[in-house]
Order: sequence, then C-alpha cells, then structure tokens
Amino acid sequence: MEGYIGKILRVNLTDGEFAVEDIDPDLIRQYVGGRGLGTKILYDEIDPAIDPLSPENKLIFLNGPLTGTGAPAGSRYMVITKAPLTNTIACSNCGGSFGPELKQAGYDGIIFEGCSEEPVSLWINNDEVEIRSAIDLWGKTTHETDDLIKAEIEDKFVARDTQIACIGPAGENMSKLACIISNKNRAAGRTGVGAVMGSKKLKAIVVRGTKGIRLADGKAFNTAIKSAMDKLNAGPVTSEALPAFGTPVLVNIVNECNILPTYNWQSSSYENAGKISGETMAETIVTRHKGCFACSIACAKCTEIEDPEFKGKGEGPEFENVILMGSSCGIDNLGAIAKASYLCNELGMDTISVGGTIATAMELFEKGYITEKDAGMKLNFGNAQALVAMTEKMGRGEGFGAVMADGGARLAEKFGHPELFMGVKKMEAPAYDPRGVQGMGLQYATSNRGACHVRGYTMANEILGVHEKVDPLITDGKAALVITFQNLTAIIDSAGLCLFVALCPGFLYEEVQGLLNGATGFNYTVDELVQAGDRIWNLERLFNQKAGFTKEDDTLPKRLLEVPAGPGNKVCELDKMLPEYYKLRGWDDGFPGKEKLAELGLE
Repeated sequence: MEGYIGKILRVNLTDGEFAVEDIDPDLIRQYVGGRGLGTKILYDEIDPAIDPLSPENKLIFLNGPLTGTGAPAGSRYMVITKAPLTNTIACSNCGGSFGPELKQAGYDGIIFEGCSEEPVSLWINNDEVEIRSAIDLWGKTTHETDDLIKAEIEDKFVARDTQIACIGPAGENMSKLACIISNKNRAAGRTGVGAVMGSKKLKAIVVRGTKGIRLADGKAFNTAIKSAMDKLNAGPVTSEALPAFGTPVLVNIVNECNILPTYNWQSSSYENAGKISGETMAETIVTRHKGCFACSIACAKCTEIEDPEFKGKGEGPEFENVILMGSSCGIDNLGAIAKASYLCNELGMDTISVGGTIATAMELFEKGYITEKDAGMKLNFGNAQALVAMTEKMGRGEGFGAVMADGGARLAEKFGHPELFMGVKKMEAPAYDPRGVQGMGLQYATSNRGACHVRGYTMANEILGVHEKVDPLITDGKAALVITFQNLTAIIDSAGLCLFVALCPGFLYEEVQGLLNGATGFNYTVDELVQAGDRIWNLERLFNQKAGFTKEDDTLPKRLLEVPAGPGNKVCELDKMLPEYYKLRGWDDGFPGKEKLAELGLE
C-alpha cells in the first residue's frame, strides 16, 4: 500500500497486550486517513454515550497518507477520542515530527484501549514494541519527561531522532483542558485529549523509525510538490507574514478590523494591541524561527523573556493565546503572556481554553461573583501576575486552580453565571469576534468539537481575502462558505497536511488531489474528495447525536447574539444563517436525514 503503511498498532493497556492489524483499503479510500479514518474507527468501536474518562473510551493516534512523505507541511497526526471537555467527538491536530516518525516506524497509527493500573509508556523502535513502567515519570512536566526519556537511550544519535508524545501534570490530574505535547512545544491541544491519556495512565509514547514510506508515483508526486510549493512561495501569508511574524501577525490585523476579543468579549478592540503584536514580538522576544517536518513556512517562533518577574524561554506565544491570555484578560504584558504560554506547554494544557477560562474568572471576579478569598488572589482584569500564577495552579491542580481546571463553562455554572462563559458546547471560543465576522459565528456554532476556528476558517476569505474577498458583515452566502471550508478542512486534516496550506491562493482540493494521487495511486477525483470531506463531517455529527446533542446546542453565548459590537455595531445573526446551513447540508432537524445518509453511504 503506497502513501500509507497499511498497519495500525492496537494496544490494550488493561492486559498489556498489543497486536498489529491491517487497515481496510476500502475504508481508507472512503475516509482518506487521519481525522476521517479515526472518526470511523471511533464511531464503530465505542458507544458515543460513554464517560470520556472511562476505560471504555479509546484513544486513537492516526497519520494521514501525506504525513512524513515530504509533501509541503505534511507533518500532522490526529488524536481522536471522545472529548472530556465537550462530550463531543474529539480530533486534535498536532505537527512537529512525531507523526512522521511513527509512520517511518511502520504504523499509520495506534489505538489505545482500556486502562493501565500503574503509569506506563509505550516504546516503539520499528518492529520492537514494549510497554514500560512510567512510575518515575509520573508528576514530571512534558519537558522533563522528554529529557528523561532521551537520557535513557544510550546511543545519542538515536536519542536525538527519537520522537515523544506525552502528557504533563494536567493530563495526569485529568484536567479537561489537558493536551498532548510532542517536540516539547507542539500540542494536540483542544477538547481535553490529554485527560483521556491520563485516565489510561499512559504517560508517553516513544517512537524511533527508520523504514521509509513507499509512494505510488514518485514523478507525479514530485510534480504535485512543485505545484504546491509554487503556491506556498507566492502566497503573501505563507511566504511573508507567517515566516516573519508567526501567527501573532494577526493581532494588529484583527484589532484594526474591530473583532479582537477584549475583557472577556465585552469589547472587540484593544487599545494596547500593539504591545502584544507579532511585530513587537519580533523586535523584542523572538530568538529564532522554527518549522515542523517538511514545512517551508516556519511559523513557530522561539522566544525568550528577560524580565526577571517572568523570565523564561520556549516557543510562542501563538496568536490565539496572545489574545485569550492578553486582550481578553486585559493584559498587555508580553512577558507574562509568554510565561503563561510556556507553562501551558510544560504542564500540558490547551492555551486557548486556559486563557478563556481565566478571562471568565476575571469577569466573575470583577462583578463580585468570585471573591479574593475564593480564588486565593485578586483575579482582576489586567493582573499579569495572577495570569501566570493561576495558569500554574490550573496545570498542577492546586487550590482554586483545581476548580478552574475543567474550563470556563463549568466555572461560570458553579458560580451561578453561565452567561459569562464565551464558548460553545463547553469549549472556549478562539480569538475572532463573530459579531464582526459572521461566517465565523456560524462555524463556531456548528463545529463538531465545540467553538473552533480551524475546522472551517472562513477568516481566510472574510478578513484576509485569500481566495476571494467576502464582506464579513453580511450573512448572505455564509452557510455555503462555511460548509465549503468545513469539508475542505476535513480533507486537509485527513491527508496529514497543516491547515496553513489553505492560506495561499489556489491551494484547494486540486492541490490536495495531486499530492494524494501521487502518493497513494488512488486517482481521486475532486468530486470524490469533496464527498469524502462531507462524509467525515456528517459522521462526526452522527457521533454527537448519539452522544446526546441536539440542534439546540448549535448556538453562541447570549452576549454575541444580543449585545452589538464590532465594525457594524451588530450582533452575530446566527438565526439568519443556521436554517440555510441545515438545508444545504441536507439535514433534518439539525442532523443528517435519510437521503443524506444514503448519498454518503452512512445509512
């Protein structure tokens, strides 16, 4: 099988056994790989109504057919499970080099079942697979874990190339904000996948692979790579903005568009945005640029803070956590924001949800619903010291941090004001105010994993004008636009590519088609890929339906629906877009109807 390895490692952590299984080629063709194939496996193998932290849940790591092949930005692996934060299906996407290394070892993915009685790690060296005790690693940060594991490997060259995915204290404590970290600073970040790993007492996965990956048609694949690279090198976002400033290049752009969440979304612009922008980062704290496997964009920024109060170094912060930890908390101290971001990577937490939760807590505090006695500190907007201190307490499950460690929705409910939580399906919203960019509001409301920007990034057209410029304030045509981006993203994720490839003009289905066909020999048509993206999205929706969700969950916080803000002084007009979205999706009462199920082979 070309492009793919055709093998999945199944590990039962309850009895300590494992086996290598073949992947059905028909399933691969229907679901492409990565996110799509993982969704199908999870849907078939668990009851969507189970407790996400029970042994009955499964934790699936899956690569796409382009992961590790040398395709531009082909570094991604997916973690699919039932999400503790949202109770929806979870699919968290991660870059770096772990996914390619797993594929080089001879596996498209790993399925973890059951639960170990004591902490363990899984070690893979090509065909050699071993479950080892991780008692000595339990309690360690992700960075400490990475260093300690590599120190065990006698050959320094093997140690250098060994790739590790692990959890930190947040995952061990089963915080619903916990993520999985690889390469020390790359995160499978959202929905709490790290808590599932912690519930299984699985501390780390250690991989070394030297096997290589076969391609169906090397010449066609190289031609497709050249075409893709030509587009990436010509696109101003992928060839100039992201390489120079990383994702924080968006700070000033989004603020100028008056869609920047500020003071827990009470405002949509921030007077001090320039202090925390990508341009300021480049001038003050960035030490070097860094890219994932086979990526020319190199959007990651290594940074160092000299301020003694927040001294440290690491990667980031990225745009989302600059805003959720910065303007949404009323904080313009770049050192504090970076320090909190470093702590999230070390302790293993999703930076977006941590920032959103702290912003929720700060509004609750400002309005008197949380007291200094409750929190153990003042949690007022603008309190940079509280941001850093509470981030660490959340990651370690200490004091009031343990109360906040399950996210802003549960925190706001506990203190009697759920309306102050800014998110969807209990997941904190990312950093674009949908009152000024209507398509993103529909995307947040309908996303299968809760408030999410990377499952349908209409910002590409509505604000950045990448493929075509669309007025962000209108609602006409936004249902079709959202569906287009949602289905395309499902294919990009399933292929194993980074979403940023879609931020250059012309990089759409045709480019992915060329790369997939050169790698796999499947000879996909564009129509087949469009339908496969639709199939993946609909199967995720069916999972959520069985998990107990209804169309009433496709909504936004009242603040965004009722309190005008932004450039048009508007609310998000979700009521105008949602009925058309359901109609275009072919859904009855918010879920796939019989005709749609038959069309996609899901009946």
